[in-house]
Amino acid sequence: MSLDLLVKNQSLFNLSSYQHVELFNDCQYLWDVIKNIKTYLKQYPLGSINALIHPGAHLIHPESIAIGKGTIVEPGAFIQGPCIIGENCQIRKGAYIRGNVITGNHCVIGSELKNVALLNNANVAHFNYVGDSILGNHVNLGAGVKCANLRLDRQEIVIRNEGNQISSGLKKFGSILGDFTQVGCNSVLLPGTITGQKTFIYPCLSIGGIIPSSTLVKTSSS
Repeated sequence: MSLDLLVKNQSLFNLSSYQHVELFNDCQYLWDVIKNIKTYLKQYPLGSINALIHPGAHLIHPESIAIGKGTIVEPGAFIQGPCIIGENCQIRKGAYIRGNVITGNHCVIGSELKNVALLNNANVAHFNYVGDSILGNHVNLGAGVKCANLRLDRQEIVIRNEGNQISSGLKKFGSILGDFTQVGCNSVLLPGTITGQKTFIYPCLSIGGIIPSSTLVKTSSS
């Protein structure tokens, strides 16, 4: 698959019903969205919380948090602004939202998120870590999946595919997962992992690089 085709356009996501489509405007590469999250939040009218917040949930800097109607925040959830949480989401006990997070509608979160954009119906429900990443519509991470976002040598993350490579300009860059991608329990996605739509990754693997759409991944890669 062409590296330019996969990372320069928006073929990984259906953005027609995503409220925050402006995140994707004027991006040369999709990981530029990750760079845009903080700036987008600064320009967004935050402080509107229309959710059911149970006693025992912790909202830090609520004036920099927006939560849509129909969303439920369970006891034990931790949410720190700035962030936007969409409508009809579930923020479960154990959720640790560390700031600079934007979600679509109907998302389920019970894990640690930092500097992340989730599209509609994304699920990160069970003991996941997702940092500096984009998860498409209907993406599901099985229990224990980690989106690693930092190289061990702390160097810039480079995107590689079929002998080609592009420098991301980022030292922290997790994963970009296309719509309907499913990742099995306890798999680790290495920094800079990108999948097309409808990619299925088996449990307990270590995966990196670019994975084309509609691929069934059964073995680890780097």
